[in-house]
Parts: sequence; structure tokens; C-alpha cells
Amino acid sequence: MTTRVLIADDHPLFRTALSQALATCLEDMEVHEAADLPDTLGRLGQREDIDLLLLDLHMPGNQGLTGLAAIRCRFPTVAVVVVSANEDPRVIRRALDHGAAGFIPKSASPELLTQALQSILDCREWVPPHLAARVAGIDSDDADLELADRIAALTPQQFRVLELVADGRLNKQIADQLDIQERTVKAHMSEILQKLEVRNRTQAGIAFRRLELVDPARIV
Repeated sequence: MTTRVLIADDHPLFRTALSQALATCLEDMEVHEAADLPDTLGRLGQREDIDLLLLDLHMPGNQGLTGLAAIRCRFPTVAVVVVSANEDPRVIRRALDHGAAGFIPKSASPELLTQALQSILDCREWVPPHLAARVAGIDSDDADLELADRIAALTPQQFRVLELVADGRLNKQIADQLDIQERTVKAHMSEILQKLEVRNRTQAGIAFRRLELVDPARIV
């Protein structure tokens, strides 16, 4: 049976390394690639048979956990593994709490990449061995778990509206961008506020922004 994998990362060399590690694990494999989040979402929409997604936390269009949340909302059956240069155990804990099947650091050797992918393909959660104890010792944040559950309850269209609200867009601008009527946006907003258990669009935007993470590569 063919296993279909989408590698979403803006670094060609790392995509190649992941492809080579996958080739070690799988004989019958079909690999697709994307270099940013919009392309990733587009490919997932076109190929409903993707089994596994390897997702860079900080590629263009993705701000930390926002891309993971969008994919879990729109494509809940796809197993998502986060890959990142950020090895903060708290970030790994949050990624797992938001539905990631594993977390692969970009510093991983080819041997460790292969080990990680074998475990994940065997349906086992995987985190870097040298960080496993620290990740296990971090209690999941109840507020973060609640946020993950609430965002997961949004429909794909409601999630898109929430993203645009967090960007400061007005209802008319959202309606124009999504090619829907303004009253439909208002209806979505009512549902979003109820599902997120917030009082207004400002609080909804703040809730969404909690998913963002600082890219360590950009810290001077």
C-alpha cells in the first residue's frame, strides 16, 4: 500500500533530507513537497489521500502553531508531524497538545530522522530522546488545551474568518476576500465568539494570536 507524504518546509536541503529518511523507512512511498503554508493547504485540499504531513513551524505563512491549528481544523484525518529548529520543550509540549503526532528537530541526524519517522509511521508519538524527559515533565497548560479544543470545534470557514479577524480585517474586507456576503461573516463571528467563549472580536483575535511563536532563527 502506497504511503503518501507531504513535506512542507521552505528549505530545499531539509526537504531532501526528509525524503531520504522516508525512503529508508518505506518501500512504497509517494512524496509531495510544499514551501509555504498556502501551498501546503492547497495541496492537502487537492490530495485527500495524504497520510502524513511533515510541517515546518516557521515557514512562510506559518506563525508557530497557527498552521498546525489550521490543518487540524480543515484536515483532521491527516497525521501532522512538526519539524522545527526550536527545541524548547515547552514548544514541543504545546505542539503535541494541539494535535501533532510528533516533533522532529532540524538538528536531527539522518539516523535520528529515520528513527523518528519509523516510530511515527508505526503510530507512536515521537519526541527527541534527549528532550523526552523534560517534555514529559511539563504539565499541559489547561488554558492551552481548552483553546486547542475550542479552535478544533470551528468549521474551516470559521477558522479562515478568525485568521482574518486576528489580522485586523473588517467584516466587509473579510467578505470580499472570502467571496461571501457580509451577513455570512457576521453569522460566522457569532459562532466563533460562542465556540471560543469570548465576548468580542478583539478577544477572539487575542486567542488566535496565542498560537503564534517566535522563530528562533530571527532572534538577534
